[in-house]
Amino acid sequence: MNATFVTGIGLTVLGLLGYVVGVGTEYPGRAFSVTAVMVGVTLAAIGRSANSEGVA
Repeated sequence: MNATFVTGIGLTVLGLLGYVVGVGTEYPGRAFSVTAVMVGVTLAAIGRSANSEGVA
């Protein structure tokens, strides 16, 4: 499995968890959870496309 893809999935999951917690509880930096989701989805897409092209 591609490291970029795995990192993207992990960051997306952490960002979603941070967002869910942030809906109920205010904490400093909770807006970064949305950024984590966007970056995670981007990394997952890059990792998936590189893997489908046969690039290691």
